[in-house]
Amino acid sequence: MSGTVLVTGGARRLGKAIADALRARGWNVIATSRTSPDAAFAVDLAEPDGPARLFAAARAAAPDLCAIVNNAGVFSHDLELSPDVLVRLRAVNVDAPRVLTDLLAAHGGGAVVNIVDCRALSTARDNDTPYLRTKRELLDATRADALRLAGRVRVNAVAPGPVLPPETCHERAGATPLGHHPAPSEVADAVAYLLSAESTTGAVIPVDGGQFLLDEP
Repeated sequence: MSGTVLVTGGARRLGKAIADALRARGWNVIATSRTSPDAAFAVDLAEPDGPARLFAAARAAAPDLCAIVNNAGVFSHDLELSPDVLVRLRAVNVDAPRVLTDLLAAHGGGAVVNIVDCRALSTARDNDTPYLRTKRELLDATRADALRLAGRVRVNAVAPGPVLPPETCHERAGATPLGHHPAPSEVADAVAYLLSAESTTGAVIPVDGGQFLLDEP
């Protein structure tokens, strides 16, 4: 599969690694960002009409748009957040990917890869951060949307481990059973595979050195 792919948050860090890898594989990549001047479109996905405006602009620029990588996200390791931050967290991490997926299904279909978090594969706990709860919700939505939209859109997920932690994060990367942490290129490889895997939907590929297997409290 090839054509045009929209990569949200695709102008920096892990998103840029994904966008660059897809370009190298022959995809026409539209990389978006809320603030980066290197992005094709600058849209705030937390705004109520942000996802719809982004999709319309991407389709106007590339009518052959057939894939989306929902990489943009809001991160926080805090257990308690202000109401405004909680709203933004959910809007960007859960609502925007689902809106973009539905819009792709309504306009020709194709493939979607959601970027979640390897910790979303562990057992849910009362002390989960709001961020982790949104990633668990996006993982659940991946599976639900894969079934709901089967025949129109394939919906899969990649769950990175300690690859490139957010710049404001100072938490421990943690141990991995394989004894090393994954590289951004390995996450990008998993995304590229799922975009092209015509018989795969509702799947999640952890790229975390096996860290999700530890499921530590």
